[in-house]
Amino acid sequence: MDTATHITMGIAIGGFATLDPVVQQDPTLFTAVMVGAIVGSHAPDFDTVLKLRNNAAYLRNHRGITHSLPAVAFWGIAISSVIYLFVPEVNFLHLWLWTFLAVIFHVFVDIFNAYGTQAYRPFTRKWVAYGFISTFDPYIFSIHIIGIIAWMLGANPGFTWPIIYFIILLYYIKRYLDKREIVKYIHQNFENVKRVTTSPTTKQNIWRIAIITDDHFYVGRVEDGHIKVDDQFEKVPVPANEIFSVAKTDKNISAFLSFSPIYRWEWNIYDDFSEIRFYDLRYRNEGHYPFVAVVQIDDNLRIMNSYTGWVFSEEKLQNKLKTINQLPT
Repeated sequence: MDTATHITMGIAIGGFATLDPVVQQDPTLFTAVMVGAIVGSHAPDFDTVLKLRNNAAYLRNHRGITHSLPAVAFWGIAISSVIYLFVPEVNFLHLWLWTFLAVIFHVFVDIFNAYGTQAYRPFTRKWVAYGFISTFDPYIFSIHIIGIIAWMLGANPGFTWPIIYFIILLYYIKRYLDKREIVKYIHQNFENVKRVTTSPTTKQNIWRIAIITDDHFYVGRVEDGHIKVDDQFEKVPVPANEIFSVAKTDKNISAFLSFSPIYRWEWNIYDDFSEIRFYDLRYRNEGHYPFVAVVQIDDNLRIMNSYTGWVFSEEKLQNKLKTINQLPT
């Protein structure tokens, strides 16, 4: 989920903590739990700082090891321990339990987005992305805001938050059933379907879809139960030649390929270099595929430049690449 929603979920965990008799009886513990829940609800996304290094490091690690099972345990202990240093008089066990729950909840809700997480590491590095809740869902965010306002106005949090989360549970079930119907409909209308990825939008009746069959990629939308194919690409394997072998050694390309499950490639040859591009087909936006990986390789098979990330125009991509005529020293 997005940062704002994660933080509101942390506040909600703090509200649930009022059901704990130990927390109820200790205002200092309640304050510590609220801090732990808010920080814990965002902690796994602290890997965002990797953007300061480069996009490849961010892409390879975001929602990776920081969302893994060992990391979940680490965040809970680390955050509650730091808070305990400032308020050693509080009950550490209950502080840790509610902080730990906030961290668990963060990772749990992320697996329902299209982006997903590596939540099952170290047992598997597979990306878990069920794809039926939007990264920012206005309905989920709004109902949290309603709960926070109601709490500020005097509503009992031990009564308010269970009701709100029961409604959210019903919403999750509804979105899951919507996706199941979409996947079923796709299998009925396409032959030899190997994989379907779904990305819900902020509109309940519109979903983005990407489909892999034996021979083609299909990219489109499902609107009001009807499939609209926007693009169709022949499924061509990545060439097993020397230049592509070199391309795969580039940090940006390898990071992209480790993350993207559905992509197509292009190979353009110019006077003194070749350019290879990979496009993630899950994120089509107004006829454009903004999530890309690009590498430029000279005639001596040396990497000149590369980039991976989000760009929404060719001009911006070229600015990112900053193509040069001389090889870097």
